[in-house]
Amino acid sequence: METYWRSRDPLTHAPAEPVQGDYDVVVVGAGITGLSTAVMLAARGSRVAVLEARHVGAGTTGASTAKVSVLQGRRQSEIATTQSLELLAHYVAGGRAGQDWLLAYCAQHGVAVQRPDAVTYAASPEELAAVEDEQRVCESVGLAVTWRSRTDGPFPFAGGVVLAEQAQLNPLELLTALAADATALGVTVFTDARVTDVDDGPDHLVTTRRGSVRAQRVVLATGIPVADRGGFFARVSPERSYALALRVPDLKQSDMYLSAGAPLRSIRTTPGATGETLLVGGNSHPVGRGGSELAASRALADWALRHYPDGEITHRWSAQDYHPVDALPYVGRLTPSSDRVLIATGFAKWGLTTGVAAAEVLTGLIDAGAPAWADAFASWSSHEVAGTGAAMKQNATVAAALVGDRVSALRSLPDAAPLEGVGCVGRAAGLHPAAVSTVDGVTRTVSATCTHLGGVVHWNDAEETWDCPLHGSRFTPAGVVLEGPATADLSRPD
Repeated sequence: METYWRSRDPLTHAPAEPVQGDYDVVVVGAGITGLSTAVMLAARGSRVAVLEARHVGAGTTGASTAKVSVLQGRRQSEIATTQSLELLAHYVAGGRAGQDWLLAYCAQHGVAVQRPDAVTYAASPEELAAVEDEQRVCESVGLAVTWRSRTDGPFPFAGGVVLAEQAQLNPLELLTALAADATALGVTVFTDARVTDVDDGPDHLVTTRRGSVRAQRVVLATGIPVADRGGFFARVSPERSYALALRVPDLKQSDMYLSAGAPLRSIRTTPGATGETLLVGGNSHPVGRGGSELAASRALADWALRHYPDGEITHRWSAQDYHPVDALPYVGRLTPSSDRVLIATGFAKWGLTTGVAAAEVLTGLIDAGAPAWADAFASWSSHEVAGTGAAMKQNATVAAALVGDRVSALRSLPDAAPLEGVGCVGRAAGLHPAAVSTVDGVTRTVSATCTHLGGVVHWNDAEETWDCPLHGSRFTPAGVVLEGPATADLSRPD
């Protein structure tokens, strides 16, 4: 499943050899948060290296629908249900700051940006109350939102709240500019350098599969932290969602739409050489749970073609995002007792805005003092108390999944190899579960036990990967780790 962006703008970065050196700051992850943090710090004189497990843009940013908006669906009203209006206002201020920095950066570096309105809409009369509540909350923190009663789009629309002149872009074009700018500022960008350990001791080593570097400070900008001594894997919920690109005759540029109800629908257009292309996203679910991923992708395609019957689907892909249990992101110390290792996670699908705000917080914590609104982004704060109930519920679900999957995995594997594109989990020998799949005519067997905390992986039939339902780690059919908190590959089964 290739993203629309990667087919248009393949982004590569030659790995520097070998992985070594001493730096003021090492940033782990080359998405929007990692690269913008590296650029900000290097511009202030820090010696910076970026360590990326795969390639620039391989993670969430490169698969994003790339909306840069302060109106974020029902995000403001969701935060307001558990947090104070003061904290919400600070969250909004951070979003504005992140958006302002990004727009200025794009203007300076020739990255194309469109400025459509952002619309949170009700797809039915039953959803109107939720959208009206979003409007009230947005007004209470000073956002100049308006109401739209109808739209020219062919999808169901009962009304929506509007924030004018937000932004959208091509995320790989942005990451290309950031990587080039970082290099010009003296940043060393190491790709194919998966971090396996971060030493918080006197040696200050950050270890990868291709060598080690030393750093006075480390920033984990990996979606969900690796080497997570702070337990953030238990404070965010990993979700996958799906996206499509459609070629639609005579399509006009539209605003950015996001539905208020479930299943979520995200709609925007993007300009290309032959006109506008339609991007549709939605159908999110917890990683490794929620049934067939292929069925979720097909249901989104059915919806898109029902409302755009002349459309032709050209690309299908998915992305992974992390939702915080207390509605606010976590940016700052990995552990309360040390500020050497910093993290940024919990952007809830809004990394193009919130990730840049996080970079400003991280840069301030390292170099110049955090901005006044940074308390809404704090990784350790009293606002976490509001998420205690959600965290308990989430972790109870995780525990139930662990037990249930362990029991299910005791059944014997079939004698025959799985059909093409199929994976299954069961007992091959002894009591240890094995994961068997057939992809491109090759049948592979790996351990079914996730290398993070021992969850039993599930087969993702849309992307042909092994996904862990506990904390979102994902692996190739050969067991190579793709993303999530896991840093080691799936082993061969015992």
